[in-house]
Amino acid sequence: MTRIFLIGYMGAGKTTLGRPLAQKLGATFCDLDDCIEEHYGKTISEIFAEKGEDAFRTIERNILQEVVKLENVVISCGGGTPCFFDNMEMMNACGETVFLSASPAVLKEHLLMGKNKRPLIQGKNPEELENFVRQSLQGRLSFYQKAKNVINIEVIHTDEEIQSYVSQIVEMVR
Repeated sequence: MTRIFLIGYMGAGKTTLGRPLAQKLGATFCDLDDCIEEHYGKTISEIFAEKGEDAFRTIERNILQEVVKLENVVISCGGGTPCFFDNMEMMNACGETVFLSASPAVLKEHLLMGKNKRPLIQGKNPEELENFVRQSLQGRLSFYQKAKNVINIEVIHTDEEIQSYVSQIVEMVR
């Protein structure tokens, strides 16, 4: 039975690596944010705007409690998921946790590639973005570091790099 939780800061590559990892393992891929959006019929941004962060984190926790029951699955968690309630402990108890660790500079590069989709970083220039990432990452590291496995991520440009990381994760969780 495979149940792998990919955790890390936004832009670390959780979805980018999660889909091919699930494919390689013959597992289902589940993006926690997509599950929330599907269940509530609203985007994460809309939920945040309408209900606030506290309500969103409760929603996120409830959906996480559902997906931990799935089997043969790779779950890409939101960047904040491990940092609230006892989510990290629950994920560690229910499966393998993999922290995709990346430097603020790497995260900035990844985020710049898809910046328009992330409300927290819209309107920030590259320097402001890296400073924002550095500060908020610091507050989350203690949660991320509770993962059973850690892989250091560099800027991902090619399919070969993606497959290399996927192979490394498969070796870690076997």
